[in-house]
Amino acid sequence: MQNILDTSIEYLKGVGPKRAALLKNEIGVYTFGDLLQYYPFRYIDKSRIHKISEITSDLAYVQLRGTISNLKVIGKPRAQRLLAIFSDESGAIELVWFKGFKWLDGKFKPGVEYLVFGKPTLFNNKYNIVHPEVDLPDEENEDLSKVLHGHYSCTENLRTRGLSSRNISKLMRTLMLKVLGNIPETLSPAIIKNLGLLSREEAFQNIHFPGNQELLRKAQARLKFEELFYIQLRLLKQKFGRQEEVDGHPFANVGDYTNAFYKQHLSFELTNAQKRVIREIRADLGSGKQMNRLLQGDVGSGKTLVALMSMLIALDNNFQACLMAPTEILANQHFATISTMTSALGIRVELLTGSTKAAKRKQLHEDLRSGELQLLIGTHALLEEQVKFKNLGLVVIDEQHRFGVAQRARLYYKNVIPPHILVMTATPIPRTLAMTLYGDLDFSVIDEMPPGRKPVKTYHFFDSKRLRLFGFMKEQIALGRQVYIVYPLIHESEKLDLKDLMDGYESISRAFPLPDYPISIVHGKLKSDAKDFEMKRFIKGETKIMVATTVIEVGVDIPNASVMVIENAERFGLSQLHQLRGRVGRGADQSYCILMSGNKLSEEARTRLKVMTDTTDGFLIAETDLKLRGPGDLAGTQQSGILDLKIANLLRDEKILKYARNLAMEILEKDPSLGKPENKLLSQTLQALHKYQDDWASIS
Repeated sequence: MQNILDTSIEYLKGVGPKRAALLKNEIGVYTFGDLLQYYPFRYIDKSRIHKISEITSDLAYVQLRGTISNLKVIGKPRAQRLLAIFSDESGAIELVWFKGFKWLDGKFKPGVEYLVFGKPTLFNNKYNIVHPEVDLPDEENEDLSKVLHGHYSCTENLRTRGLSSRNISKLMRTLMLKVLGNIPETLSPAIIKNLGLLSREEAFQNIHFPGNQELLRKAQARLKFEELFYIQLRLLKQKFGRQEEVDGHPFANVGDYTNAFYKQHLSFELTNAQKRVIREIRADLGSGKQMNRLLQGDVGSGKTLVALMSMLIALDNNFQACLMAPTEILANQHFATISTMTSALGIRVELLTGSTKAAKRKQLHEDLRSGELQLLIGTHALLEEQVKFKNLGLVVIDEQHRFGVAQRARLYYKNVIPPHILVMTATPIPRTLAMTLYGDLDFSVIDEMPPGRKPVKTYHFFDSKRLRLFGFMKEQIALGRQVYIVYPLIHESEKLDLKDLMDGYESISRAFPLPDYPISIVHGKLKSDAKDFEMKRFIKGETKIMVATTVIEVGVDIPNASVMVIENAERFGLSQLHQLRGRVGRGADQSYCILMSGNKLSEEARTRLKVMTDTTDGFLIAETDLKLRGPGDLAGTQQSGILDLKIANLLRDEKILKYARNLAMEILEKDPSLGKPENKLLSQTLQALHKYQDDWASIS
């Protein structure tokens, strides 16, 4: 029997095919259930009727009762507005409509009492209400005035076609009357009783039409808990299932490669954080279960070294390892670093990218299949069908959020027994976001920087300080340093008033003429060989300034580069600004990041730039980014669907999230398959919620 909540929205009275298409296209409402989960974004108390004489600037909204008179249209044809006088026994106030008022013609009758609701505005020392809600005080409206009134987000398209917040509320009332008594429960009686939650039906009633603040709070708590609980139950069930069902290569030995590297060829002491993370990884690799671990560490914290030592353990156990990076620049960087660090160990390390010549590629494929090639570093080229390993034991994926889930899964299946997986990111992830995005992975954090690193000094300059900036750059170059200048665009955009790279390159060339200031230029549209040529010139110190786009955001490790200039910094997100700043400060010299911007800045842009100048703490920056942008923007396309939160908020509802995760963990520890009778409802709900989603947890 079909659940009533799965009924197409067009069959709700007042909707029909045309409005249904609009609801689907504008706000993603396809069914009764979708509309039921389209929650108000704010609530207004309509329990009180004010007198006009009581209106003050402190009142955000008022509800009045009185009569309407003196309707008149004034203004020029293209700037007309409708004015009316609204009166009660205490005084009078003006009502104003600037658009959509033609349908009001003849609607208001003299001497009839109306309820008016709206936001009072002070204009020319008199209060008025612009675009008020006007209703007859009939029985339904009298009833509505006794509850908190929900306001729904609606697009301009919805409003102009008769689906304002008020009309959505009316549809919601029709829907509630139709589905009451038929809303299925999703939580077990034990959970509802133990947590003191409202039933699902009570929660829906009171989220849309709350009788009071306490009932609203309880409805929100119930629905937030349910949403977060099922996200955590899904992720943890995948994790428990994988641990039970998927065996991993048991790396029992920490042998010659690892010991020789650590004791004889590591020229510096590991940080305590690196040592802790390596112990966590070693425990996973020796457990006999397949490792799926996320390694998070700020730029420059030493993640690559941890990854290398993990790969050496694989080699010690006669397995191959590979490292996949999102760009050729980053893959080349890893290849150069790892080749240098392992040169004395006799390990065969090779690089495979889109630029690898056919003859070389053929040889690599043969050596990989024979096992002669032990460690392969590359880009998406590693995913190709013809890339076959003899015995792949460990996969390291760097900056993993840049790969699609399906792409990453192809590495997972390159061995009969799935390889261990270590995914790395230099983008700090707030704890609540990590618990939601990567709740099925084990989680390691390198939260300590190598000793001797000087924090990058960050300054914000307006365009008026450009000559001062040029002078500072020349001082640094005279000291033997190098400079990055990053632009958001390659060519000028007609839509965005931004400094583009090509225009910037010309300006920089005039201010820094040859032969004293040779300049490199690097951007994503350059051919690989040209890009590599320019990069190598800069790495060798043959050029002093690199003009680039964000192609250098990750992977470029040039200790001599001590200045990062970011043009139109207000146009970059915090995470990207932090990544770009991480390209300097990698040597012993003091490094600088200069954020250039125009004078007109939004409040959010000011906040971003201030955070960057105030701190180098990646986790604090990530928390601010989460507040400004929301979890969806930060997550991008990774683990699609998980962050489609309808009511919960990862920042405000951290306590609920933690409680939901702990309860899900407790249930699964006792019943990993959710097969016990008391968990039947949880299992059915979980299947219904995620029947259209693929399970990529094994390669997250």
